[in-house]
Amino acid sequence: MDKIIALSKRRGFIYQSSEIYGGIAGFWDYGPLGAELKKNIKEQWWRDIVQKRDDIVGIDASIIMNPKVWEASGHVEAFTDPLVECKICNKRFRYDHYKDILCKDGKKHEKENLSEPKIFNLLTEVFLGVTEPKQKAFLRGEITQGAFVNFINIIDSTRIKIPFGIAQIGKAFRNEITPGNYTYRSREFEQMEIEFFITPDNNESNKWFDYWKNERVNWYKSLGLNPDKLRFRKHDEDEKAHYAKEAVDIEYHAPFGWSEFEGIHNRGDWDLSRHNLKYKDPETNKEFIPFVIETSGGVDRSALFFLIDSYIQEDKREYLKLHPKLAPFKAAVFPLLANKPELINKAREIYKKLKQSYMVSWDERGNIGKRYAAQDEIGTPICITVDFDTLKDDSVTLRDRDTTKQERVKISEIEKSIDKILL
Repeated sequence: MDKIIALSKRRGFIYQSSEIYGGIAGFWDYGPLGAELKKNIKEQWWRDIVQKRDDIVGIDASIIMNPKVWEASGHVEAFTDPLVECKICNKRFRYDHYKDILCKDGKKHEKENLSEPKIFNLLTEVFLGVTEPKQKAFLRGEITQGAFVNFINIIDSTRIKIPFGIAQIGKAFRNEITPGNYTYRSREFEQMEIEFFITPDNNESNKWFDYWKNERVNWYKSLGLNPDKLRFRKHDEDEKAHYAKEAVDIEYHAPFGWSEFEGIHNRGDWDLSRHNLKYKDPETNKEFIPFVIETSGGVDRSALFFLIDSYIQEDKREYLKLHPKLAPFKAAVFPLLANKPELINKAREIYKKLKQSYMVSWDERGNIGKRYAAQDEIGTPICITVDFDTLKDDSVTLRDRDTTKQERVKISEIEKSIDKILL
């Protein structure tokens, strides 16, 4: 984990937020490569969930909503964690995390040294207006409610019929008591969610629940996550969220243990009934409150696990075996020598052309071996080298990140080679 954190900062994936002022717990900034990785994850998700399907539409709801939304959804009352304080070191943390947090003597906390748990609401308060008293509102604790409060708007404006889904990607905020494990548990994070509406029937909900479980875990596998490090974990009755009839997590085996990064929930009719919303079947004119199957994945957690899973160290070689669809740069272009204008000009010509279609890196620093190593470290799948033979026959050397094998390819065939790995 230390190597991942060091690489992430050194190469521009993830920085501590406001680091020059000592940072702030639970907040992170994404550098040039981290921003690209996150963008690629979100774009791939949107393409597979919205673009390629006829039964799901997308929205982008506001981060701040009328506070009545959170009262109706049950979050004001039930969106809580148990808070305790150690009587020895005076640290405050979630009660269910006390075994993972060290006391001032470096030993694990003992249950008998903790205060009685107190209920702590995770919603982050904001105050709006220019005069006192200002209006109290909340930064959304989940992006889900934006789909529910727009349920009727979406039906009226799209004429979509059940079964259908509403997809959304966006920021959410939770006043976590003990943020930690790098970006895994943060106070500001991004989610990608589907709220899938079905007829209120238990057999139907079981069918769609199983369907979305398989769809979502297979999506992560298709983008390179090691199947042996993925598993489903069903929630016990006493740990289900207040809205869940059934809940299963997709977990990844991280260096800090099995960790959830996407949940599949049968929310029943909890949300729509709380908001007093119904669906009218356009064929039968029958009104009913649909059931909802939800998939809720963390963009930040996914990005972290893709980084962890792709990190490979072989002898002295260190590289990220990121799926080409997720890699920040799809290719890198080099002139063999940085002091030969004819090579630089030709390489620049290729670079500028490729940059119209792909994220491409340019590098002329150091020797060719160091350039390869630098691109390996950030997960660039293909390196393209322009040499003196290029000036004679319009061919370049393509070098594969994973195998390190090289082949000569005509300049006119480079884009086909890149497209092939992006299929």
